[in-house]
Amino acid sequence: MSASPTIPASRIIPFIIVLASVLMAMLFGLISVTTSPILVSFAVALVAGTILLARPVWIMWLVLSLGLLVTGLLPLYVDAAAGKAAWGVSLLGFTLMFLAFLKVATSPDARKDTPAFVWAALGFLVYALLNSLIQWHSVGEFSGGFKRYFHMWGILFALCWLVFDEQDIRRWRVFFVIVALVQLPFAIYEVIVFVPLREGLRNSFPGMVPIDVVGGTFGASLTGGGASAEMATFLIIVLAFLLARWMEKMLSTGRLILLTFLVLAPLFLGETKAVVIMLPLMFLVLFRHQMLVQLHYWLMGLIVVALLVVVASYAYLHNISTQKTMAEKIEDTLDYNIYERGSSHLYYLNRTTALTFWVERQGVHDPVSFVFGNGLGSSHTNTGGHMAMRYPWHGIGLTAASTLLWDLGVFGFGLFIAILALAWRSAGRLRRESTLPTVRADAAAIQAALALLAFYLFYRIGVLQTLSFQIVFAVLLGYLAWLHRRHVVAIANNHS
Repeated sequence: MSASPTIPASRIIPFIIVLASVLMAMLFGLISVTTSPILVSFAVALVAGTILLARPVWIMWLVLSLGLLVTGLLPLYVDAAAGKAAWGVSLLGFTLMFLAFLKVATSPDARKDTPAFVWAALGFLVYALLNSLIQWHSVGEFSGGFKRYFHMWGILFALCWLVFDEQDIRRWRVFFVIVALVQLPFAIYEVIVFVPLREGLRNSFPGMVPIDVVGGTFGASLTGGGASAEMATFLIIVLAFLLARWMEKMLSTGRLILLTFLVLAPLFLGETKAVVIMLPLMFLVLFRHQMLVQLHYWLMGLIVVALLVVVASYAYLHNISTQKTMAEKIEDTLDYNIYERGSSHLYYLNRTTALTFWVERQGVHDPVSFVFGNGLGSSHTNTGGHMAMRYPWHGIGLTAASTLLWDLGVFGFGLFIAILALAWRSAGRLRRESTLPTVRADAAAIQAALALLAFYLFYRIGVLQTLSFQIVFAVLLGYLAWLHRRHVVAIANNHS
């Protein structure tokens, strides 16, 4: 029996390419006919991501620019479905993650000198993935939860494992300052245009606070809430970097005063009351080493921060209501944050009771879920997570801390805290050992930012779902990883 003739690969490959091209053309044609902004954005991101696979720098620029300057503004001008066109940016973020994982899996040099907090971040991702698969509930809950948690984590891994030179990093540092500066004109525009518009819609949407729309470019919707807290946290982090560089005599006092005014001005246009905690916290962490050796400078700074806190407190309390005394406004603020009242007309729980309620329901009654949680997306109210539906109108996922505990348990929450703790240790090492003023300044600022992020876990949920703020989180850790590896290489070169 004669062997059947084989077809050369050179003749098969062109046929496969043509067939794949035809099928892809048909697929994208069908997508374009649907006019669905979600499908179209995914298709565009898929094509762009494929084309840019060899250009991770370009992908990074797209993610940073679109994620920080565009996606947050979409819901103000288009309907909810069109606003989800920002999902394409998430796909680009996952493309960065794929490239980073491919590099670290195929190149031993890429794994070398990886800081411990990056391995902890990878461990957290793997744990969340496996834990949710074992506790499988539904495709929608799992995929939605995974996307919200990790859609921007590719930035962290890419900055650690892919090759970005000093010039790229310098340009991104300048870009973030620009992002901070443009918050002021956008915040003013939102106060002038959208706050009065929401005042007129207030009766149709009970519980809506018009001033909440002042979130700069970080996100807001015409009838819902806004990312004013995320914008405020970002601006205070940027201020920490400016102050740290001033401490290292890399920034003049005059320029610092001008930039501080422009960076902090948007904080007084919104209603993020936590600023009165975050500003002093940033200041105390950043200047903790100067408190004794340069007491007079520290006291001057403390007076300035105290004045800012007093002015901010008065502005926020004045914006709440003109029909209550100042004492009643303070008591009201404490009531829906610390005491028993729900955080809004929608939820029974607040930032404190969300944690105590978790202990009551998961501590004794369900010890397995207490340790390992219930899977990604289980506590998400807007998408109908199965635990959120078990306790409707409670708001069990009100903050990042309560969400982590419900979804991933004490073990998952501990892993997340470990990421921040190990990053703190890495930044502290850089601050002690580096001879470069830039590195020392940025390491000190990153430690201040990590303290703010630790507070933020118990304040808001944005670090686990808001695209713009997750970019800030991932860039901070990714930049620290880049500084760490660069520092280790410099030490090795000095010893050789």
